[in-house]
Amino acid sequence: MLLEIGFNGGVPISEEFFIDTVAGKHNDDIALVLFPGDLERGLKFVDDKEAMFRRLAAEQLKPLNGLDKVRKWIENHGLKRAAVTNAPRANAELMISILGLSDFFDAVIIGGECEHAKPHPDPYLKGLEALKASKDHTFVFEDSVSGIKAGVAAGMPVIGLATRNPENLLMEAKPAFLIKDYEDPKLWAALEELDKATSARSV
Repeated sequence: MLLEIGFNGGVPISEEFFIDTVAGKHNDDIALVLFPGDLERGLKFVDDKEAMFRRLAAEQLKPLNGLDKVRKWIENHGLKRAAVTNAPRANAELMISILGLSDFFDAVIIGGECEHAKPHPDPYLKGLEALKASKDHTFVFEDSVSGIKAGVAAGMPVIGLATRNPENLLMEAKPAFLIKDYEDPKLWAALEELDKATSARSV
């Protein structure tokens, strides 16, 4: 879409530029960086970008490996859950629906509907409030630098998903650890430890 409007002199943006400027960022911030001095044009562009994303997602969105397995673990443990995202509500609800998770989440928190979007902690704090949950009994899955920063700033352990963003950048945001997907043995070792700790406390 940037190529179509001659952005960057018609030179395609690099993966690094995408990660620095777009990935996990709130659309208002993306608009300001892409179109400094022309916010109206920037906001129109990001709205069009999101419409394109919804068209593509409807055809191409696939669940991350192990999603069903981790969903069942969460349900079997009776955990409350919220989706906390910087995506616009229309995108978030579409993705949740396509993945068959509409009945899974107790709350959907949208960064743009909070006072500050990620990387500020506000969306995660709002999620805790919606769930009536304590940060001391909560963990977060996140795939972006801004998301990991937000979860950490809200005082929760964050498991980083290294699905697109470079691992070194994700680690700089200080997640507890990184996983490749929901089948990663590191995740299941940690959940097993959590089960053991919970069992020990309830004895």
